[in-house]
Amino acid sequence: MPEVDQNRVLPFENSAAFWQWLQANHDKEPELWLKIYKKHTLQKSISWDEAVIEALCWGWIDGVKKSLDEHAYLQRFTPRKANSNWSQRNREHVEKLIAAGKMQESGLAHCRAAQADGRWQAAYAPSSEMVVPEDFLAALSSRPNAKAFFDTLNRQNLYAIVYRLQTAKKPETRQKRFDKLLNMLENEEKLY
Repeated sequence: MPEVDQNRVLPFENSAAFWQWLQANHDKEPELWLKIYKKHTLQKSISWDEAVIEALCWGWIDGVKKSLDEHAYLQRFTPRKANSNWSQRNREHVEKLIAAGKMQESGLAHCRAAQADGRWQAAYAPSSEMVVPEDFLAALSSRPNAKAFFDTLNRQNLYAIVYRLQTAKKPETRQKRFDKLLNMLENEEKLY
């Protein structure tokens, strides 16, 4: 987990202020730790949802969230890596931003690259819509110990399995992950 660089911690009162920072820094800075105030503080602050929307326009994405204190938390934002996976949620946001004319060239370049190499179409589903692949369930049925342990997993661990299978870019990568996950379950090992 990345350490917080205190020189890169900034709060923004609203979306417009974050937009201005991104406009000036999207191609210069390697990261930003956005300080987001919790609602109960009544401190003017951009929300996480608002920040994600602004960041996507410039080709940035959210990452690690860290607790700060009872008043605020830190959310890491970085430029999107060239081959990073897309979530269906971010893809839907971007489609709306394109229609609204808000996307900037730096963000659009990532969209075009993802559309060209298949990552756009392969965007992963949110945890609320996760479905364990049928072939994985079938493989579990022939391994009673793995199946019994699988049945005890919480949603976080189930989603981690689905995510790893769904985001594999090559069939051989998926098969390696598939086999590793089955073996982990057989040995009663969790991902989290």
